[in-house]
Amino acid sequence: MKKTSKAVRRKGGAVTIDEVAAHAGVSPMTVSRVVNGHAGVRDTNRDRVMRSVRELGYRPNLAASSLAAAQSTCIALIYSNPSSSYLRELLVGALRGSARAAAQLVIATWDGLDAAQSRAAARQLSGSVAGVILPPPLCESTAIVSEFSQAGVPVVSIASGHLGDTVSCVRIDDHCASRDVVSHLIARGHTRIGYIKGDPNQTASAHRWQGYRDALADAGIAYDDRLVQPGYFTYRSGLEAAETLLALRRPPSAIFASNDDMASAVVSVAHRRGLDVPRDLSVVGFDDTSAATMVWPELTTVHQPVAAMADAAIDILLRDIRRDPATRVIVNRVLPHQLVKRSSVADGPNADGRSRKSHAR
Repeated sequence: MKKTSKAVRRKGGAVTIDEVAAHAGVSPMTVSRVVNGHAGVRDTNRDRVMRSVRELGYRPNLAASSLAAAQSTCIALIYSNPSSSYLRELLVGALRGSARAAAQLVIATWDGLDAAQSRAAARQLSGSVAGVILPPPLCESTAIVSEFSQAGVPVVSIASGHLGDTVSCVRIDDHCASRDVVSHLIARGHTRIGYIKGDPNQTASAHRWQGYRDALADAGIAYDDRLVQPGYFTYRSGLEAAETLLALRRPPSAIFASNDDMASAVVSVAHRRGLDVPRDLSVVGFDDTSAATMVWPELTTVHQPVAAMADAAIDILLRDIRRDPATRVIVNRVLPHQLVKRSSVADGPNADGRSRKSHAR
């Protein structure tokens, strides 16, 4: 051993991983696994490697290790969604998670691709990435998920209510969150509550709609189909739905839109009609994106921790990638939501004598 140490010193440079491997009598790959804390190394080999590391004074090149990890762990975030506010939160979380794990993050936009083109894109991408994150609506596509699964590429979906046995998921309880919103409006004296649905191609939309209906039923309020309008998570669909609801002979005293973009559109239509928000009309959104605080008054909304969901998806995906495919675990992680009360809600006409001008705090 002394002879090897002298040879190292004669070189006058840093000790390399190959020299540690030769000193310990193992492969460079084994040394790499030991110094990076990976499992699957026999205790005897681990002890020999660590003894050689100490005797030779080996210092791992952490920068090179991080670069190698990033190059070998390429994750794709595939996006197709009309809401720029939602995308912003999604990217913040995904970038934070990938930076922490020294993984390479590839952003792919599949807007405008039909079903056949999406499947072809999935097949092509499967050969170059170790894992995939699918936010809505792509996470709802059985065909796309199947392409990655057949290629052995693990997938984590974000905000999907479609739970299966092949894809892990990070989400909130959309049904419970929607129920909380409507219950809050009812508690403020609103019984005629309009609702703008989300895009029908996403299961979360169905869960939010059911939460709306269940909250009405809990309070003994009859469901009125005229107070429900279709929406597609776009500002324009929110405009059209709000125009229809506010043109009713008996318009609602409050409108709950399935995302902040559509709720912002409701506020715009109300202003155009000369209505005061919230004195004449209370408005509530969903997601708590930047759109919720870029309108006046600022929106009461459900805080969906989109950035934290994307960050968690990175963590789940990396754990899955590092496992043996035969031992992969399907994870269904539900993060907490929060009802954020701002100034777009006031007391309704059935608020037991309280002033309709008193704003939510």
